[in-house]
Amino acid sequence: MLRVGLTGGIGSGKTSVSDLFANLGIPVIDTDVIARDLVNNDNKVLKEISDTFNDDIVRANGELDRQRLASIVFNSKKNKKLLENILHPRIKTEVNNQLQRLASSQNPPDYVIIVVPLLIESNYFDLTDRILVVAADEEIRIERVKQRDNRNVSEIRAIINNQASDAERLKKADDTIENNRNIKSLDSQVAELHKKYLRLSDAL
Repeated sequence: MLRVGLTGGIGSGKTSVSDLFANLGIPVIDTDVIARDLVNNDNKVLKEISDTFNDDIVRANGELDRQRLASIVFNSKKNKKLLENILHPRIKTEVNNQLQRLASSQNPPDYVIIVVPLLIESNYFDLTDRILVVAADEEIRIERVKQRDNRNVSEIRAIINNQASDAERLKKADDTIENNRNIKSLDSQVAELHKKYLRLSDAL
């Protein structure tokens, strides 16, 4: 079973790409979804985050104040590392668990997409056989995030500046998708990669 790590900067279109692979019947493991589940369903994780960043990070209803945490983390490399130390070992464990379940299922898939937004920054290379980078021009990414998250430009640029650059990602890429145009262009690129990954999985 071929393991394809899908990554890209904020606003590059990782979700759109992973959705297209899912529409082709390919399993998608999304580390952002795993992280949200951990925070929502594991009280130990929430307590560790609260103890690390102070009690104000948790609302009166017991839920994590994600926007407040994001502002704390994205403005400090030290805080970002602290959060990663809490979440990443648990995320990796869950990714491995899902991979094992897929591999041992009655009909294992030819390949799987593992969405890791910070794959390059957080050294998830051991979980992947290939790296697929989704790249888009920075101004296009900023506009997408403005519309999606209702953030201002300075907040978005702060996030971008705390992530690897597209140039750094592309140095590590085995495959790339350019997402500056429309869904038709994206669909075509995914379809070609789907054929490629099926061929590669046959060779394993």
